[in-house]
Amino acid sequence: MLRYLIYLLAFVVGSILGLLYSYKLHGEPYIVDSKLDIKTCIISVVGWNLGLNSGNMIFGGIGFLLAGFVMGERPGYGRKETAIGLAVAIIIYLVLHLIV
Repeated sequence: MLRYLIYLLAFVVGSILGLLYSYKLHGEPYIVDSKLDIKTCIISVVGWNLGLNSGNMIFGGIGFLLAGFVMGERPGYGRKETAIGLAVAIIIYLVLHLIV
């Protein structure tokens, strides 16, 4: 139960940090950003992979912090990066569990 609490708190803190970062970076109101941000995409892929595929509580917490950072950005930002990161993490999870 403590593990899930740590994951939840890390995700919420990451979401708040992502929202603050997004407001600092983009001052305009809701805009659907059509370009893919490579830096945010890498953060999302690493975060979701650590969160879903690591068995360690510390790495999982760091992963959900990073995933929450990307998901917590302002509306219209980070949605493509989150989808790519989650898709890669699910594919890696399936490959690791189907091979073993």
